[in-house]
Amino acid sequence: MPVVVDDPLISSMTITRPLPIHQSSRRLRELYRESPRVFGVAVMGDLSRRRWWPLAEVLTTDRLPAMFAAGLAETGSAAAAAQQIATTFADVVIGRVVPLLVLEGRAWDTGPENLWVHVDSEGAIDWVGVADPTVRALPDDPFFAGRRTVGVGHAARDGIVALPSEAALTTWAAHRSHRALAPLFDRLAAVGAGAMTVPAMWHIVGGAVVGAATRVPLLAGSSEAVGMRRGQAVLDAFVGFGVPVRGTSRTLPGKVLMN
Repeated sequence: MPVVVDDPLISSMTITRPLPIHQSSRRLRELYRESPRVFGVAVMGDLSRRRWWPLAEVLTTDRLPAMFAAGLAETGSAAAAAQQIATTFADVVIGRVVPLLVLEGRAWDTGPENLWVHVDSEGAIDWVGVADPTVRALPDDPFFAGRRTVGVGHAARDGIVALPSEAALTTWAAHRSHRALAPLFDRLAAVGAGAMTVPAMWHIVGGAVVGAATRVPLLAGSSEAVGMRRGQAVLDAFVGFGVPVRGTSRTLPGKVLMN
């Protein structure tokens, strides 16, 4: 039987207004109960912000050089350090939302101003949060059953808004993720002095999408065909934005995202 882990950060959350993102994240955490922070996100309004910081701070502070220096000290390789950080960024931004897209046809906002990260005592990113908890969903989402409209009028109140189609939802998720990842990868390439190219970082993103779209249906017992269709739609959208997510990249061992 799976071991149920009582995670102190999750158990300390104070949810005063349950929203669709809470329900979705709870279902995602059930997929891997031994490490409940692997899937799902926190809502920043539900918790203390100790050891949390906005992901966008990577662009304006010395956090990224510090992360790179720590990775270099651990691995002895600039390329390995850059790959570890790129893998972490890919997981934080797109690797966590694809499971929700695959399972429920929902997505939280992965835009650069919405994502926060939590770090452990060693400074490694070990959880992800969102400032705005509103999710986008398909028109046939169970939340909308019996409602006359599925528009945006009550998004702030309900925490969910419908997009017109699966193509619109996957394109929106890829667009918001691209907005977050493109400047992160450019800065990482500069900090790493070219130890890893930006196209190679985007290959990692492609692998993260395919990996989540393949693994999650197996864990959940859901449709593999739906998972791969939605995953491929996300990749198609990334390609439309001009980034090379289709390709291969060599995976190096080391500490990436710890839970």
